[in-house]
Amino acid sequence: MMQNINKLKPLALLCCVVLTSCALASHDDAPVKQLSQQDIVLPKEARLTGMQWPSSQWWQNYNDPQLNALIDRALKHSPTIAEAHARVAQAKSDVSLVQSGTQLQVGAMAEINQAHVSSNGYLGPFAEDRPVLGTTGPWYTEGIVGLNATLNIDLWGENRDRLDAVIGVENAHKLEEKAVSLEISADVAQLYYGIQTTLQVNDLLEKLHKEEAFALQAHQARSARGLESTADAESAKVMLLTIEQQLSKVKQQRVALRESLRALSGGGDLPEIHAAPLPVAQTTLPASLNYQLLAHRPDLQAANWYVQASMKQIDAAKAAFYPTFDIKAFFGVDALHLDDLFDHGSQQANIVPGLYLPIFSGGQLEANLDKTRHQRDMIIAKYNQAVLAAVKDVVTEGSALQSLQEEKTLQGEKVSAAGFAANNATARYQRGLISQAQASQAQSAWILQQIRQVEMQGRLVSHDIVLNKALGGGKV
Repeated sequence: MMQNINKLKPLALLCCVVLTSCALASHDDAPVKQLSQQDIVLPKEARLTGMQWPSSQWWQNYNDPQLNALIDRALKHSPTIAEAHARVAQAKSDVSLVQSGTQLQVGAMAEINQAHVSSNGYLGPFAEDRPVLGTTGPWYTEGIVGLNATLNIDLWGENRDRLDAVIGVENAHKLEEKAVSLEISADVAQLYYGIQTTLQVNDLLEKLHKEEAFALQAHQARSARGLESTADAESAKVMLLTIEQQLSKVKQQRVALRESLRALSGGGDLPEIHAAPLPVAQTTLPASLNYQLLAHRPDLQAANWYVQASMKQIDAAKAAFYPTFDIKAFFGVDALHLDDLFDHGSQQANIVPGLYLPIFSGGQLEANLDKTRHQRDMIIAKYNQAVLAAVKDVVTEGSALQSLQEEKTLQGEKVSAAGFAANNATARYQRGLISQAQASQAQSAWILQQIRQVEMQGRLVSHDIVLNKALGGGKV
């Protein structure tokens, strides 16, 4: 009976050590609360409609072949897209790397060790030539050839948690790639319609320049005859120079927009962009913005995957406090003399189960656990901020579109009124009721209202693009 108790003592001691080593993890404070769909609160001013969410290729609703070609080009050749592809590929490699640590590892080895045996060492009998013992010392050439294998037994799920964490990061990178594609497509659309706006404004400024040049000539002629002071002619000259400045500015804007578009598309020659009408902004806020917004925004989905990965990192850090178990094995041949290496008697086999207990780590395990917890809190806080910013973007852009559409209606009425006045002035001039200068002045006023209308339409399209991006540009 006493012998059985003595045999159980090492096992009891081992259990005590294991329990002690498993109790080293520090207590986790309350983590940062992650926002949920119920936490998304919209202001009462937000006008939700029954409109559908944007499609994955939302820009095709503008029905512009030039835009479609430019976005396709950018999505294929943009350096930013290439970088996103590389991040996804790297994440896949990380998954394979962590996954390999859970598999059986087998390697071949061959080793030759030539050694002089010490007479005073634990191999002292081999230090001299003793034929009876089968030694030929003191020099020996040992040979080892065989296979060794290692298998880690994931008792507490540490490797599984690390694998889940890197898979989460891989999923986040894939969604970030979608977010980059959405960002690029929106930027291309913004630049393209910026160019289209400048083309239309340039045409209207050219017409306005023609009218103001005629007005200047009329004032100069009247001033030369003493019918009016030179101040009127100088005022007309200032107006003409202002229009020329605007023409120069619009040209510079078009060059800057085109170069930005070239850089976004990976360089090279861009096709000539022909003038095309600006589309009508039709995007409105959908009927609900709670869980749908979280599901449609690839950046929010990526941030959520980072949160999930950080949770798994914490689980892995906790599992590191528990004992680990592996099995090592060797099979091959081992001989002190190379001539005997492949004899039957030189065969050797080893199976070595190993249990490793992290009793004292100098605070390394505790520090690593605290670090992963702090990283989790930062990632959750970053996710929460991204959700709040996404809601702000959607509501802000939706409100801006609604306000601009109201302004556009009023501007359309102003253009109609100015156009009626210009046509009336032309008719009166043709009947000799007013001078050509007065008719030209009415034409200039009409053109100015058209310029404001085009610029307003350009801003409407810009906000429409941003709202499509803010809504996620199609379901993830």
